[in-house]
Amino acid sequence: MKTSIILSLIVLLFSINFLQLAIAFETEQEPNPPKIPEPSPEPEPIKMPEPEPAPEPFPGETESEKIQRLTNENNELKQKNNDLQDQISVLNNENSKLENKISNLNDKIESLKEVIMEQIHIISDLANKIKVTLFENILSYSINM
Repeated sequence: MKTSIILSLIVLLFSINFLQLAIAFETEQEPNPPKIPEPSPEPEPIKMPEPEPAPEPFPGETESEKIQRLTNENNELKQKNNDLQDQISVLNNENSKLENKISNLNDKIESLKEVIMEQIHIISDLANKIKVTLFENILSYSINM
């Protein structure tokens, strides 16, 4: 038993020495530089979705139907254009009539202004005559006294 204890002590001492040697070896090593990461691949660009083709405004329409439809639309627009031109003519006629009325009314106003001015002139003449008559009577009466 003594031999087994001694042997185990010797093994223990060698294992401690070996462990110290291994730890010292690890601490003396220089650290390795970090690895340079490999460049990541560039992401693929996002592709724009292809636009859907515009649907035909009148699907299933043949050329003759299309010509007929466009002819009808053209005729309707021509009729609307004629109607609007007629309305413009009517409005121009009404405008000229109203301008004529305005001109006549302005003439009447001018003639009335002249009449009023003449009446004011006559009234002022009459006022002067009354003043002269009153003053003559008062002066002649006061002189006679």
